[in-house]
Amino acid sequence: MGRAFGLRGKSVLALFGTCVLVLLLASLIGFRAVESIRSHLGSAYTRNYTLLNRERIVAPVARELALSLRLAKSQVIREWLLDDDNPAKKALALREAESFRSDFTDQSYFIISDISRHYFFNDARSAFSDAPRYTLKEEDRNDAWFFNTMKSDKPFNINVDPDVKLNVTKVWFNIIVKDGDRKIGLAGTGLDLTTFLNDFVSTSETGVTPMIVDVNGAVQAHPDNKRIAFNSATKEAIIEQSLFGLLQGPKDAETAKAALARAIENPGKAELFHANLDGKKQLVAASYIPELKWHVLTAVDLDVAELLDSGLLKWVTLATLALLVVAMAGFVYALNRLVLSPLLRLKQSAQEMAAGNYALTLPPAGNDEIGSLTRAFGAMAEKVRHHTEELEEKVRDRTQELTRANREMSVAHKKISDSISYASLIQRAILPDRQLTSALGENHFVLWRPRDVVGGDFYVYREVEGGCLLGVVDCAGHGVPGAFMTMLARAAIDQAIDETGAQDPAAILGRTDAVMRGMLQIDDKRRDIATMMDAGVAFVDFSTRKVVFSGARISLYWSDGEDIGSIHGARRSIGDRYVGEYRNESVDLLGARTFYLTTDGFLDQAGGDKGFGFGNTRFVDMLRRHANRSLAEQSGAFASTLAEYQGDHPQRDDITMLCFRFA
Repeated sequence: MGRAFGLRGKSVLALFGTCVLVLLLASLIGFRAVESIRSHLGSAYTRNYTLLNRERIVAPVARELALSLRLAKSQVIREWLLDDDNPAKKALALREAESFRSDFTDQSYFIISDISRHYFFNDARSAFSDAPRYTLKEEDRNDAWFFNTMKSDKPFNINVDPDVKLNVTKVWFNIIVKDGDRKIGLAGTGLDLTTFLNDFVSTSETGVTPMIVDVNGAVQAHPDNKRIAFNSATKEAIIEQSLFGLLQGPKDAETAKAALARAIENPGKAELFHANLDGKKQLVAASYIPELKWHVLTAVDLDVAELLDSGLLKWVTLATLALLVVAMAGFVYALNRLVLSPLLRLKQSAQEMAAGNYALTLPPAGNDEIGSLTRAFGAMAEKVRHHTEELEEKVRDRTQELTRANREMSVAHKKISDSISYASLIQRAILPDRQLTSALGENHFVLWRPRDVVGGDFYVYREVEGGCLLGVVDCAGHGVPGAFMTMLARAAIDQAIDETGAQDPAAILGRTDAVMRGMLQIDDKRRDIATMMDAGVAFVDFSTRKVVFSGARISLYWSDGEDIGSIHGARRSIGDRYVGEYRNESVDLLGARTFYLTTDGFLDQAGGDKGFGFGNTRFVDMLRRHANRSLAEQSGAFASTLAEYQGDHPQRDDITMLCFRFA
């Protein structure tokens, strides 16, 4: 006997037999013939359904339009709109309109005077009223439809729109009332949108979507209300609420426009075109109604619509399934017997090995590819068992070492965290939060955000007779080094204020510079560390109503919501290589002005799509937008603006911002 038939040969033989059966089955069914029939029936069905729907819409809607035109041409209504304060003419005109109401399908009518802008409306839902429902206003965007209609050259429009004041959504027939060439108002009626959709658009047919669009493609009626372009007759509809917004791609849009143009040239006929509608390839028919300037459309998904006899298809499907089941049963039996059973036994052995049982018994190995795989798997299992034993021993040793190292790291980390937390508590203690709250209350806010738990930024406040001193300081460094610098800088500033007085910010900065240089010098040589700091100090003089400011690379900003100004700080920092020259500048302390001091952490914060800094221009625009709001609202607005710009970018520097206002 020769070698047994291999796994590959068995698979090829089984697949070949299945493919032959499937091909024979496909030939018997005649797939192409069925598709051709369905395509032909689909075209005829779509065209006829559209023309039928067109006729269902034309008669009732044209009737409503004709009645609305007669109402608008009424002589008594025209005379009343020319003299709408005359009660006798008003009563006669409304009596005339009431005579129309029973003829309107919705039993409603409206009359609007272009002189008084009063809106009169009566329907069957409520008792008759001769009082206006409301008065239209040009500044009210809900009333824009009226003013746009009055500006139009068209004698009427049919507009789908929700009236939020009447709490109704209708298909409105807006007819312009004229006295000669003069437009004096609007009159007309409306069809309830839900009733209109149920009567003319809703369908129980699967895969069929009827709709109505105007000459510009804006959707006037659709089974899904969200697709309707409300008020499109008096404004440009957005693309999502137009036929072209439902289509996929510019090519489909051009095809649709060409079909709508052909429909206008051939009213009463249905123009067919294919398009991707709502993500599906569909057959669409369009028929134009010139009286209403509407297109009636029907979109049919040929893959879903029931165009063929379902009974016939059922028997064909059952026969096809029966043959397929027989074929697949034979294939599965052969595959299970020849391939799957040996592989299942090998899989069970692999599962035992995965569970840690390496002393397993493998199934007998045959002479085909599965037999070769079984023998190779046995050799692999033996090697894995040997390597696993070695690795387990190494893992035990490494685990003990890692456990000991992690325990030591946890102890060290806790000590460092406790120290930094304590340092943060100490640093918070030097900040004048309670003094600011007690003195200024809601007329100030502080945005203080260290980059780490502690930082190099702080702010100062000193109240003296006749005024107060406010300032922000940005020391070199972050974290713990920066926090230590704030301690030295705070001591230096306090000493400078005590020596020079709070009324001279420039002298305070100069004296602080001298004190810091004295603190950080050893044998007249500078330490090889960053010791510079930026500062901005403002003295508020209540008697002269002036704000006197001096800064070292920090500026003072102010704004009243319209104008914005600033005083720039000196170019050299405190503790710079060369001694800086600081001078005082003053600005009027007006009640409407809000003053701002900020360190460069806010201005340099990276964000946006490209990771650029926040920048002075964006900062100034932010101040101007929010300066006339309360300080509490400004605090929230600035924080949210910075967070939105920062996005996922990390905080680059310590951030401090001090704002105050004296009304």
